[in-house]
Amino acid sequence: MPRPGSRIEKSKDFKGSMKKLFTSLKRWYALIVIALLLAFLSAIIALIAPNKLSDLTDYITEGLKPNISETVVEEIMYSDEIPLEDKQKMQEIMASIDPNAKTEELFKAMDKLPKSIYDKIKPTMNMQKVKQISLLLAILYIVSSLFAYFEQIIMAYVTNNYSKDLRKKITDKINTLPLKYFDNHEAGDILSRVTNDVDSIGMNLNQSLATLITSVTLFLGSIIMMFYTNWIMAITGIVASLLGFAFMAIILSKSQKYFVERQEKLGALNGYIEEIYSGHNVVYTYNGEKETNKNFDKLNHDLFKCSRMSQFLSGIMPPFMGFVGNLGYVAVCVVGALLTMNDIISFGVIVAFMIYIRMFTNPLNQIAQAATSMQSVAAAAERVFSFTNEKEQNDESGIEKKLNIDDIKGNIEFHNVKFSYDKERPIIKNFSANIKEGQKVAIVGPTGAGKTTMVNLLMKFYDIDDGEILIDGISTKDLTRENIHDLFVMVLQDTWLFDGTIEENIKYNNKASEEEIWKACQTVGIDHFIKTLPGGLKSKVGDQENISSGEKQLLTIARGMIKNSPFLILDEATSNVDTRTEELVQKAMDKLIKGKTSFIIAHRLSTIKNSDLILVMNEGNIIEQGTHEELMNKKGFYYDLYNSQFEL
Repeated sequence: MPRPGSRIEKSKDFKGSMKKLFTSLKRWYALIVIALLLAFLSAIIALIAPNKLSDLTDYITEGLKPNISETVVEEIMYSDEIPLEDKQKMQEIMASIDPNAKTEELFKAMDKLPKSIYDKIKPTMNMQKVKQISLLLAILYIVSSLFAYFEQIIMAYVTNNYSKDLRKKITDKINTLPLKYFDNHEAGDILSRVTNDVDSIGMNLNQSLATLITSVTLFLGSIIMMFYTNWIMAITGIVASLLGFAFMAIILSKSQKYFVERQEKLGALNGYIEEIYSGHNVVYTYNGEKETNKNFDKLNHDLFKCSRMSQFLSGIMPPFMGFVGNLGYVAVCVVGALLTMNDIISFGVIVAFMIYIRMFTNPLNQIAQAATSMQSVAAAAERVFSFTNEKEQNDESGIEKKLNIDDIKGNIEFHNVKFSYDKERPIIKNFSANIKEGQKVAIVGPTGAGKTTMVNLLMKFYDIDDGEILIDGISTKDLTRENIHDLFVMVLQDTWLFDGTIEENIKYNNKASEEEIWKACQTVGIDHFIKTLPGGLKSKVGDQENISSGEKQLLTIARGMIKNSPFLILDEATSNVDTRTEELVQKAMDKLIKGKTSFIIAHRLSTIKNSDLILVMNEGNIIEQGTHEELMNKKGFYYDLYNSQFEL
């Protein structure tokens, strides 16, 4: 049965999810059928073995008993080969034996018999039969184990390869999804689908599918074999086991509330700890330690009370499961002994039923666990398939036009561009602008004006609703996204460094010599920092390394510098550097953008005063455009926006 208190993620559409899952497993149908068949055969062999063990027990038991039946005694008494005095002595000894004597006393009395009579009634075991049955049992158990072993190998092969294909499918899907999907979904959720959900499918499918087949076969087969062997013993064992499971179900139903409460109290405590630790400076500043400790002690005590009860109830489950099994054993032994005394069954039948009871009780637990695992599989599959079924970007296989980087002049025109993330809220209403080659264009405006959206449209991260964006007279609709991305260098406000060396991070997906890398680093002023590191450019760095956000930003700017593209986009690229570094970067950018058409999105308007053209956006439209001096002289929206930075 499922572990008490364990959290089971359930699928919203179990049937539909499992149908999709098994449809996607079509490639491995043959192997899965073979694995399930092996699991079934292994269970069938395991069901046959107890009856053979019963026969072996009976042969051994019979072989330990002296042959003193009435037929043998009459044969001895009427035999001419046995002397009369031996017969008389046998009669005397047998008359002295207590009918209720123990086996040990019986054998002592037999030792006093004459040899001529002892040879006739001594215990004789049919060793040939014992050897045959023992060999058959060994073969059965070995074959059953081999079937189970190969079933596990096949299922492991299928599930691991299926998981690998799922990961590849998800990775391929990520590269075809529009940016809109990533804007609407958390990165952690997407990552969870690639890792946790795929692992859950592979692991639980491997453990549950064959287990379910084996357990159901053993459960139903054990019932059939028990009734086939002896119906009285079958009813006894089944009723005793079901009574135990009924008691256990009652305990579980009563205890579930404690496990739910424990999860709630644990969540409350963790949330409080995270909140206080993240703001411990504020707690110390306002002398809130006593109140904080008081609240923590209360939450901690509440968790202690429900955890104590839940752990107690969880702890009694394993011994109670043992009790259920033992109750069945005791009932079978008691009833079996009574039936054996009345010569209704043999001792071997009791041995067989001891095994059948275990086969009856254990599968119930395994079936419950397998059913729970299949629920987890369905839930994970539902999340994975919902991701792989997401609408992809428009197919661009039919686009033949291509702009060569070496032939680009650098002219960009926005012509009556309209765009909205949803039809009810237009973001870009009627955007038009004409940017000449080599111009440094600044895009400014309040939050939500559409600045970043315009850049996303330019990069074809989103498809425009109406109008056109032209690069050297060619519409972006007639160019592939890959071609457009090759034409641009983009440096964002959010820095990203992967786990690798500084050199690898800077020349990411570009070919660049060490000299070119150092030159880019010197241009942005990050070379001094790199030289202070033990390994220089070979120093390991990652997104979580202990370097400042400004240094990370400078590294990403250096990365952009070594890419030889005609267009440059800087989206708040200097927001994480100090004022002095910002000035150095601005000078470096002036050198970098020389001869290139560049777009700069900035909130600090002092950084874009030397731009060739400033586009002032508000509510999705360009409301003003011109140089810094021209816009300041107009004393319009830009004038107010610029001066607001210096107001106290």
